[in-house]
Amino acid sequence: MFDKKVVDVGSLKVGSYVIVDGAACAVKSIQISKPGKHGSTKARVEAVGLVDEQKRIFIKPTSDRIEVPIIAKKNAQVLSIHENIANVMDIETYETFDIKIPEELKAQVKEGDQVLYWIILDQKVLKQVKSSG
Repeated sequence: MFDKKVVDVGSLKVGSYVIVDGAACAVKSIQISKPGKHGSTKARVEAVGLVDEQKRIFIKPTSDRIEVPIIAKKNAQVLSIHENIANVMDIETYETFDIKIPEELKAQVKEGDQVLYWIILDQKVLKQVKSSG
């Protein structure tokens, strides 16, 4: 089960995270419209998926509630690499699992390296190579 919390749409900031269509996204831009004669203030939010990097746009009243993912950032050590999959071991729990290596990190990831990964909505995503072991 993944962690999430609920916040007001009006409290979102650029760079914060939000769940759009079931996907965790980073907010790239927010435009707030002035309230009309019969309406409330609305926010137009552009967000990009943290896992799939797809652009998503939604418009909601700023008083509406929206889910925000709680992202766990953890360290692991690379045990082995097979094509674009790394077998890694969590440094705290010693749990071993396979994780996909992002295209931009393929040249940097080596066996024995320490890496930073995020747990986003039950998905593990490799984010950064920290150091060689």
